[in-house]
Amino acid sequence: MPKKRILPFVILGLINNEEQLTGYQISQEFKNEIGEFWYASHSQIYPELQRMLDDNWITSIDDKNDSRRTFYKITSDGESNLLNWLKEPVNDQNDELTPLKMFFIKDGKSPILKSLIEQDLEVHQKKLDHLQERLKSIFSDDQTISDNYGHYLVLTRAIEREANHLKWNKTNLKKFS
Repeated sequence: MPKKRILPFVILGLINNEEQLTGYQISQEFKNEIGEFWYASHSQIYPELQRMLDDNWITSIDDKNDSRRTFYKITSDGESNLLNWLKEPVNDQNDELTPLKMFFIKDGKSPILKSLIEQDLEVHQKKLDHLQERLKSIFSDDQTISDNYGHYLVLTRAIEREANHLKWNKTNLKKFS
């Protein structure tokens, strides 16, 4: 089954956060803050903007001072689609979307944010459990560790990463209590 397109939701989120943006400003966002964890090229953005105009998710406004510049503004259909996307569950098949969705939630008390953190906690607990089981089954003695030390280091690092991720989630989840 093909993966759902994510770029239109990212663009909706960017426009929604700023009220209106030009295509150039949207491209710049992918080079700055959002570029730390998500990427889209200039050649992907402009065709997507056109599709979003055609779908009535955004509207365009010509700049009165510069005829070559067009601003894009989110419509009520676009706001509805963005909200629905933010509410879609995150699981182990699409957990890379968690930071992306979090980026677009401004309200620290948002029930959507709480739900995302809870879902992320569940995903990463399963990953940690799996990695710990692998460690036990593969590296049952010192000789096996010694004979496969690089693999052992990679696996223990992955366990440490997941444990830290869980700690972060639990700390942030406490803020909703």
